[in-house]
Amino acid sequence: MAELRCPDSTLTALDEETLWDMTESHRWEIVRSICPSRLTPYLRQAKVLGQLDEEEVLHSPRFTNTAMRVGHLLDLLRTRGKNGAIAFLESLKFHNPDVYTLVTGLQPDVDFSIFSGLMETSKLTECLAGAIGSLQEELSQEKGQKETLLQQCRRLQERLGQAEAHAEGLRQLEADHGRMKREVSARFHEVLKLKDEMLDLSLHYSNALQEKELASTRCRGLQEELYLMKQELQRERLSASCEREFRERSLKMARGLEPGAEELSRLKEENEKLRSLTFSLAEKDILEQSLDEALGSKQELVERIHSLRARAVAAERQRTQYWEEKEQTLLQFQKTKVDCEIYKEKMNALQSQVVELQKERDQAYSARDAAQTGVSQNLTEKDALRRKVFELTDQVCDLRQQLRRLQAESPQGPRPEAGAKEPCRRGKQRLARMFAICPRDDSDCSCLSSSEAQLWSDLSTPSSCELVDSFRSSSPVPPSQQSLHKRATEDFRDPWAFSGFLETLEAAGGSSPGAKAGDADLGYEVADLPESENSLQPISRSLCLLASSVPVRRRPARKILSQVTVLAFQGHALLEQISVIGGNLTGIFIHRVTPGSVADEMALRPGTQILMVDCEATEPFFKATLEGMTLEQAVGHLGRVNGFCCLSVKVNMEGYKKLVQDLKAKVATSGDSFYIRVNLAMEGRVEGELQVRCNEILHVTDTLFQGRGCWHASRVSPYSMKDTEHGNISNYSRPQGQ
Repeated sequence: MAELRCPDSTLTALDEETLWDMTESHRWEIVRSICPSRLTPYLRQAKVLGQLDEEEVLHSPRFTNTAMRVGHLLDLLRTRGKNGAIAFLESLKFHNPDVYTLVTGLQPDVDFSIFSGLMETSKLTECLAGAIGSLQEELSQEKGQKETLLQQCRRLQERLGQAEAHAEGLRQLEADHGRMKREVSARFHEVLKLKDEMLDLSLHYSNALQEKELASTRCRGLQEELYLMKQELQRERLSASCEREFRERSLKMARGLEPGAEELSRLKEENEKLRSLTFSLAEKDILEQSLDEALGSKQELVERIHSLRARAVAAERQRTQYWEEKEQTLLQFQKTKVDCEIYKEKMNALQSQVVELQKERDQAYSARDAAQTGVSQNLTEKDALRRKVFELTDQVCDLRQQLRRLQAESPQGPRPEAGAKEPCRRGKQRLARMFAICPRDDSDCSCLSSSEAQLWSDLSTPSSCELVDSFRSSSPVPPSQQSLHKRATEDFRDPWAFSGFLETLEAAGGSSPGAKAGDADLGYEVADLPESENSLQPISRSLCLLASSVPVRRRPARKILSQVTVLAFQGHALLEQISVIGGNLTGIFIHRVTPGSVADEMALRPGTQILMVDCEATEPFFKATLEGMTLEQAVGHLGRVNGFCCLSVKVNMEGYKKLVQDLKAKVATSGDSFYIRVNLAMEGRVEGELQVRCNEILHVTDTLFQGRGCWHASRVSPYSMKDTEHGNISNYSRPQGQ
């Protein structure tokens, strides 16, 4: 490790134990609030963390959450001693100033005069540090604006909800108003009908009165006739009594004296007159019958008159009641009309307020778009500056090449100081990416000329390589499918312009077979530098050796498709965008991708293996590793994804093709394969179900057989340890729920 260059600073003045005691005393806050992927680039630049360490921290399946990754990062830095502690605190100063203040008690000011010196100080580093500070300030401002806009949006949503509630109330009032209008019109029609009925009743009443008058007139006539009949009856009675007396007298006289013929004739005449005056009995019966009929009709007329009077009184009472209800309904109608006018005015005011709020929202959106445009312009300017730095670096390399040519042409020979000033580090192997091309015959590989070897030896210095590596990693967002295609096209046209594919020449006697074999799987080659001082020769002599001897043949690097890639995108209803197959034995593979979906735009294709799903941005503590997970569990975890997510994937076409061939040949139904011991007895009630007893061992080969909740398993023979009977069983969660 390099020694610290600023012994006067506050942190470098402390010893290793004090620094790590400060860090360990706040380990819980550090582990809880730090993202390791933001600190590892700086720690690699400070040379306290290697690439393998970074991959282990970020992608190791042993660490299932961020806290475990940060803890392992602290343990690795603890092994680096004092430099590890200082580099870690400086990375906190850039990326987590609050945690830096909590741990050290100092303000996170970026002062280049008190820089620790773990990495080489240059104008680019200062520029990047200043850019980081300005970007942090812009980020804090953007966060403040975001919070303000979110609060304003919440207020607008609340006011919009209130306006919708008022509108709903107004619609309800309008519905009630229409219903009341319909009721008023119905009552009005009923009142008209009642008026017509009242008119009919009054007509009937007048007719009844006329009939009453006629009946009374007839009754009076009948009474007069009755009186006359009574008088005649009285006269008849008197005449009858007179006749009876006359007969008695005549009998007495006949007994005594025989009346004369004249008197007898006179009496007969009187008798005839009396008979003419008296009525016959038949006429008398007729008169009595007509009198009884007249009395009955009179009684009926009286009863009808009483009933008509009662109906008239009831109709008048009902008419009064309907009139009062009509007045009340009209009054309520007027009140409702006034309320509707008031609510209409309120609705117009609310609509005007909503229009103003929409204008304010549009202004806020335009301000946000302007801010985003400014940020994108800043990023574009920063990329332009980095490209300019890269061009200046190329010019510096050309100047160094010219200088070394002049030194090679000079007759004096190499100076020992030149070898001592080489910016390569002794005894340390340096990794360099090789240009990824399609594999071809070794005869197609061209040899490096002396100028090209000298150029790449200059670029292989730590400062140049770090500057070049940092240039191509300047994108603030993950690359899209179009940008990946464009970058591949540019790299194919100009392979020497991409810093990720720099090649370093290997020394003839310094490379070991073990190192080459170990790095072949990673897609890198190690250039071993000589450790002795005698092996450090001038560049001119090495160039002469290259020109005179056989050129060094280099095998071009191959593309490693099994490299793990993290894709971040909007995974709304992820299982509707993709369908998966596989299991704990083969891994989880993407089988189908919905055309036009977000997953299709992120270049997800069949044959891609999903290693990890991370949705901690939308659902805290939801991060799962799908390696070794059954298909049922993987589908359950992927089904929970309903928003922004990160998928760790790699291309594994061999495993995918083998799984698809097995599925088509019906060798297997999925990629699951594990053994379980049954702790309860299950009866095979349905056809196809496997009847099992307690303590039997089953071989499960499909956890999504015929839908969820059903496994396909085979009974394992305890003697031959082979699968015998097979059938369906319920999954683990269904018996637990019962």
